[in-house]
Amino acid sequence: MAFTLRINGTERSVEAEPDTPLLWVLREQIGLTGTKYGCGIAQCGACTVHIDGVATRSCAMPVSAIGPEQQIVTIEGLSPDGSHPVQKAWVALDVPQCGYCQSGMIMAAAALLQQNRNPTDDDISGEITNICRCGTYNRVRAAIRQAAADGGPARNG
Repeated sequence: MAFTLRINGTERSVEAEPDTPLLWVLREQIGLTGTKYGCGIAQCGACTVHIDGVATRSCAMPVSAIGPEQQIVTIEGLSPDGSHPVQKAWVALDVPQCGYCQSGMIMAAAALLQQNRNPTDDDISGEITNICRCGTYNRVRAAIRQAAADGGPARNG
């Protein structure tokens, strides 16, 4: 089946089975490999993208559930040059170790800051449910707080 998707501000046409996860369309057909595969059951968050500004686990989102008017933003579309406040805070505070989960974690953090300009640690813990095998959660919290202080609300694409 043919689907029209708006990804990072660009309209894209793809052919896929209706139950194909958005993750595989993004990675294999569009070539946006910053969104990672982790668990395949929407638990770990490595595949997090924004759909209309909402952090969404793309491994469990069938492509057929995305309307042609909906806006998808991947880590590649968050900022063209890494200047998004969350990305800058991640670098400044050396958040990642292995880095595998970080694109999904950054996308979840950016969506949180879009909704809540000054999240508490409880807010962060409640919204950022991504799993990091390296356990950099304290640095994640610190980076989200820094991004909130430095950049205010996150911006999409």
